[in-house]
Amino acid sequence: MANKNLPKVDCKLSGRDGNAFFIMGRFQGAAKKAGWSQEDIDALMEEAMSSNYDHLLHTIMQHCENP
Repeated sequence: MANKNLPKVDCKLSGRDGNAFFIMGRFQGAAKKAGWSQEDIDALMEEAMSSNYDHLLHTIMQHCENP
């Protein structure tokens, strides 16, 4: 993903369903509300899904204000 200065997303993930699809969906909705473009969301999702579940969580949580 390009190194853009995207705003952090207000997306609380702790205490939620740990299903990867739920987490990605929740983040995508919050990112849209935060003003992210679909291109930026898609790039982050591609990076998040490029490895295992731990990588997915780490990648998404880096972009959350209150994970």
